[in-house]
Amino acid sequence: METYSMLRQFADSWMLLVLFLFFIGVVAWVFRPGARKKYEDPSNIPFRHEDRPAPDKDGEKGEEDR
Repeated sequence: METYSMLRQFADSWMLLVLFLFFIGVVAWVFRPGARKKYEDPSNIPFRHEDRPAPDKDGEKGEEDR
């Protein structure tokens, strides 16, 4: 059997199943019962500084704020 044909057959059958099971495993890991606390803080990152801009790393105002 040619190498390409063998790899193509493997990818069409078993690798598809392996990748599907990996995807289901990742989804199950993220939605497990104890994961809510862990992902609560990162899920709010886009909304942290909704009312005012984030402070600089050194805590000073930027050039445009002076």
